[in-house]
Amino acid sequence: MNILKASAFVSIGAATLAAAGAEKRPNILFIFSDDHAVKSISAYDGSLNQTPGIDRIAKEGAIFKNSFCANSICAPSRACILTGKHSHKNGQLGNWVRFDGSQFTFPQLMQKNGYATALIGKWHLKSDPTGFDKWMVYPGQGRYYNPDYLTPEGKKQVMGYAPDVTTDLSIEWMKEQQKVGKPFVMMCQYKAPHRTWSPAPRHLNKYDDVTFPVPETFYDNFEGRNSDLPKHKMGIAKHMRMGYDLKVPQSMDNDKGIFEMPRMTPEQKTAWKKAYDPKNKAFFEANLKGKELAEWKFQRYIKDYLRCVAAVDENVNRLQDFLKESGLEENTIVIYSSDQGFYLGEHGWFDKRWMYEESFRMPLVMKWPGKIKPGTVVNELVQNIDYAPTFLEACGIEIPEEIQGKSLLPIVTKTDDKVDWRDALYYHYYDSPSEHGVAFQEGVRTDRYKLIRFYELNQWELYDLKTDKNETKNLYGNPEYSEIQKMMMKKLKEVKNNYDAKYDLKNPHPNVKKQIEKKKKKKK
Repeated sequence: MNILKASAFVSIGAATLAAAGAEKRPNILFIFSDDHAVKSISAYDGSLNQTPGIDRIAKEGAIFKNSFCANSICAPSRACILTGKHSHKNGQLGNWVRFDGSQFTFPQLMQKNGYATALIGKWHLKSDPTGFDKWMVYPGQGRYYNPDYLTPEGKKQVMGYAPDVTTDLSIEWMKEQQKVGKPFVMMCQYKAPHRTWSPAPRHLNKYDDVTFPVPETFYDNFEGRNSDLPKHKMGIAKHMRMGYDLKVPQSMDNDKGIFEMPRMTPEQKTAWKKAYDPKNKAFFEANLKGKELAEWKFQRYIKDYLRCVAAVDENVNRLQDFLKESGLEENTIVIYSSDQGFYLGEHGWFDKRWMYEESFRMPLVMKWPGKIKPGTVVNELVQNIDYAPTFLEACGIEIPEEIQGKSLLPIVTKTDDKVDWRDALYYHYYDSPSEHGVAFQEGVRTDRYKLIRFYELNQWELYDLKTDKNETKNLYGNPEYSEIQKMMMKKLKEVKNNYDAKYDLKNPHPNVKKQIEKKKKKKK
C-alpha cells in the first residue's frame, strides 16, 4: 500500500476501539525526554542500568523494539511528532529553523475537538507553542538547576531540579483537569539526559562504585566508510570540554567552567562540591594521559548521563503513581519516548545525528489499560511520524490526509492480524555539518539492511544489520551483496517517492544550499 494513502487507513478493529471509547474519551500523558539511548533503559536488551519507572509502562503495556526517528536531532524530531510528517514537509530541517506553528499539529486538532492541552518542559522550536491551553517551556535547551520557563505571561524561574519541577507542574495541571472533568493531553517534556548531564543532588554519588564497560567500538578507526567520519567533532576523548561536559574545574581552588554552578543555591552547591571535589582531586593527582585519560572521560560521562536518566525514571514512576492514586489510570494512555537515541561511547562518540543505530533508534513504550495487553512486544518498523495519527485515532478524531505517519493502534492492540504495515523507513539529516562534523545524509532501513547516501560526498554505505550490529563493515560495492544493493537502491527511491522527498544535492532545499555554499567559500 502507498505509504501516504496508508496514513489515512484506519483498521476496523482500531476504529471499533475508538468508537467504544467515544462516551469517555481517553486522556493522553505523553512523557518525552531528550537524547535517551535505548541502551540505558532496562526494558531493552543489553542495558547498562535499571529503569523501573519506564519498564513499568512496558510491563503494563507494550514495548516497541524497532522504533526510530526521521531526523536525529532535537527540533526536527519534535516537529515530526507534532505534525506526523517528515522534515521536508513540516519545514523543520534543523535546529536553526523557527517552527511554523500555523501548520497542522495534533494538539491543535485535539484542542478543537474538546481536549484540554498542555506542554510543560523542553520545546526547543524557537516559536511560541500553538494548540495548547497551557504552556511553560524552557528557553532554548533549558537548564538543569532552578530552571526558567517561558509562559504567555513572561519568564519565570522555579526552584528545584528540572525533571522534578516539570513533573510537579504536569501533575498540578492534570489535577486541575480532573476537577473540570475534561479529557486532556499532557505533554511532559524533560531536558534530561541532554548535555550537560548535570545530575540531581540525590544522585551525585550514584555509580561511584561501578566501572562501566568501554564499548567495543570505542577506538573505531572508521576504515572503509564515508570520508567525513574521521572529521567528526563529537569524540569523548578529543571534543568533550573539561568543565562544561565533565565537571572538572580549572583547579581545585577555582570552580570556573562548571556550567550549572552559577544557578545553584548554596545548599545545592555544597552537595555538588561534596560529591565532585574528592573525585576531581583524585583526577588531578593521577595526571592521566592517552588511553587512560580517554577512558576516564568515558567513565565520568557515562555515570553523569545515567545519573540524569535515574531522575527521569523516578519521575516517570511518579507520574504513573499519580494517575493510579487519582483514579485516572484506567482511562489514560501513557507513552514514554525520546527525540532520538544517543551515543554512549560507541565509535568513541557522544551526541547523535548519524543514521547509525545508536542515534537513529529511539525508545517507545506505551500502555492503555484494557486496550493494550500487558507485556506486548511490537517488532514492526515504527517512526516518530506515527505518534500524531496514533493519538488522534485513539481519541476518535479523524486523521488528516496530509499526515505521513500511520496509527500504531492496529499493531499494538493486535485487533487486526492483517495490518498492511511498512517494510522500510526513510531518514534524512539536513543540519549544518559544521557543529559536529556530520555530513548531510539520507537513507533507508528495512528489518535487516540499511543503505545510507552521503550525497554531498557522493558516497554510500550499506550494512547487513544481522551480521554487523556495530555497522563497521561497509558492504557497498561488495560483489556478494550486489543484489541486496540493487534492492536497497530501489527501496530508497520508493520511500522517497511515497513521502514526496525530492531534496538532495542536485535539488537541495534552499537552507541546505546556503550551508553548502558557505562551506565551499570557507574551503577557498
